[in-house]
Amino acid sequence: MLMGRTGSGKTTILETIAGLKHVTGGRILLGDHDVTDLKPAERNIGYVPQDGALFSTMTVREHLSFALDIRRVSRPKIDDRVAELADLLEIEDLLHRLPRGLSGGEKQRVAIGRALAFRPSTLLLDEPLSALDDDTRNQLYSLLKHVQEHTGVTTLHVTHHMQDVVRLADKLFRIEDGVVTEQPVKPSS
Repeated sequence: MLMGRTGSGKTTILETIAGLKHVTGGRILLGDHDVTDLKPAERNIGYVPQDGALFSTMTVREHLSFALDIRRVSRPKIDDRVAELADLLEIEDLLHRLPRGLSGGEKQRVAIGRALAFRPSTLLLDEPLSALDDDTRNQLYSLLKHVQEHTGVTTLHVTHHMQDVVRLADKLFRIEDGVVTEQPVKPSS
């Protein structure tokens, strides 16, 4: 998990890892794989921007199948993956809905499902819980833990909420004044 104040560069770091911003120095390694010069589509990264970025004219089913359609995956495999994601994210009853018919938590589930559809090796989450009420946030804590355990995907979650860190983090990095340092996840006693 990456934590820092508003404007500290958290989103810029995610966008750089995803290949949406150009690297001006250094290298980006995912495991031992250098992705610095790869195009975003070649990095095998799922990215959920802060607002989820759902298309207003696409149903939940179309969002979940979007990345697979682009990759020309066969329809039966797409249908299987959509069903698997809908079950994992508990959105089976929402597949026919457009974003305007979804709650904030449901929209986040769809955005996460869309990012996971093609089985990325890395998942980047840009403050996915920041705009949600406490009840929805608590539901999504459990869901995010379950998704991470079920998929095994390496996840970098950006936040400025300590509650997110306590509930979800295995490792914590803090960015302050442009410097990233590793911090203990749980406060020492």
